[in-house]
Amino acid sequence: MIKLEEISKSESARYMGVRGEINSQTAGLIEKYEPIVRASLRPSYVYREAEILRNNNEIQILGINMTGESIKNHLKGCQRAVIFAATVSAVADMLIRKTAVTDAAGALAVDCLCSAAVEQVCDKVEDEIFRNINAVYRTWRFSPGYGDLPIQIQGDILSVLNAQRRIGLTVTESCMLLPSKSVTAIIGISDIPVSPEKTSCDFCPARENCGIRAIGGCQR
Repeated sequence: MIKLEEISKSESARYMGVRGEINSQTAGLIEKYEPIVRASLRPSYVYREAEILRNNNEIQILGINMTGESIKNHLKGCQRAVIFAATVSAVADMLIRKTAVTDAAGALAVDCLCSAAVEQVCDKVEDEIFRNINAVYRTWRFSPGYGDLPIQIQGDILSVLNAQRRIGLTVTESCMLLPSKSVTAIIGISDIPVSPEKTSCDFCPARENCGIRAIGGCQR
């Protein structure tokens, strides 16, 4: 069972658009809502490990066609991969909506705390998965929508993981995950060293209009 001891206040503030030192008002909101959010969330995840199949210039994992150059570069040198889905539960969305009724600024803090929380959950999920899998080397996690990997494969990923039944995770017609504070990702496994390259704004199709990029970009 995934449990967070504390949600990162600095990451939550960064999602709120804070650069540098956190002001007292923002710090107060985060301090007020962090224990409420942490106590409410119900993190869960599912995953599968599979062989990476290559046919000419195409990559397939668990029957899912992984198209685009970004994922090919990401999995270069990898023979296997883990695909996982993680969520902090629908409670997050309900808590954001409930808080917005009486405290708009508080709702923003709750939203950003939940965003920081799901990234921490993914870190813990990755640690748990690879305590059970022999992986000499592995890549960082790569999600649909990064680079030119189509976000449309979200539904295929949830299907092969049976994520709706197992953790209540679904996808909308516009390929957004529900609950919203959820992540799907692919991690390559290799017997040889793989590229240490991390998440970059250069990969992201939303980079031109991204509020996170404006405050320094992803820090994973």
